[in-house]
Amino acid sequence: MITLSNGHSFEYMVASGALGFDGRGWWWEKPLVWLGLLRPELFTVVTKTLTLNHRPGNLRMWKPWDCVRLIPGGAVNKVGLTNPGFDWWCRKIGPKVNRKKIPIIVSISGTRAELKEMTKVLRRSEFDIVGIEVNLSCPNSGDHLKDIQSAAEDVRAVWEESHLPVLAKLSVDQPYLEITKAIERYAEAIALNSVRWETVFPHEVTPLHKLEKRVGNGSGGVSGKPAQKHNWPAVEALAKQGLLPVIAPSIMKFDDMKRVRDLGAQAVSFGAIHLRTPWKPTSIVRKERRMQASRRDSFASSSPST
Repeated sequence: MITLSNGHSFEYMVASGALGFDGRGWWWEKPLVWLGLLRPELFTVVTKTLTLNHRPGNLRMWKPWDCVRLIPGGAVNKVGLTNPGFDWWCRKIGPKVNRKKIPIIVSISGTRAELKEMTKVLRRSEFDIVGIEVNLSCPNSGDHLKDIQSAAEDVRAVWEESHLPVLAKLSVDQPYLEITKAIERYAEAIALNSVRWETVFPHEVTPLHKLEKRVGNGSGGVSGKPAQKHNWPAVEALAKQGLLPVIAPSIMKFDDMKRVRDLGAQAVSFGAIHLRTPWKPTSIVRKERRMQASRRDSFASSSPST
């Protein structure tokens, strides 16, 4: 469990973009929400990352496979921060957010000046969000992965402008331990991004090679089971460092939660699993809560009466 400075506590998170810009799911996920198979309210949901201005990126809804492909156990994406822009979110989504129904963390990315401008708007507005995630590590947007100094200055800039808790999203392809040390005063938790294709599969051609050839900027970000061998050691290293709570990514099945908690994770995040089986995160959380309730009932019944 992670408790932020504003009192919001969570142990289950939905990674940036898995449930859209409002936490209620993409259009293809809506039927599962209506049927109760996907319950966004069980999670703290991170919005798809927003930039100050509209960014076309690489995602086209009429052919999403052009930048997202399923691979064994996970996915690789080269979406490139496609989003309609921060102003759109503030007009269309922000006024409807209700943390009692679905707790929302807004994910933002950009230059330091852009981050500060977006944070100022969030500070002045009455949007009922629970925090801000600073995405310092998109693997396929064309932006360089932030170095230690840039990352620290970006997070500090958001912290100085915000009344909300700040979370940082890092990559194993960055010096993440050093960055965490530099932002300890300003961030309240660390999330981990997808891993560059080149890191996970250094000798294999990406399924998105045609898109890479056309637009450049890397071979895509790998998430899910193939990313675990890189992200989970980072979870353990961050936990041993002991400076900030860490949210473990790449949860793909029930047993994964125990494994990352044993490594020191204080919360878990569901990302790529939504592409393959979007109903499973809800099923996993429900199963754990049933088990917890059963243990509590068993303990209560076995306790001596007074």
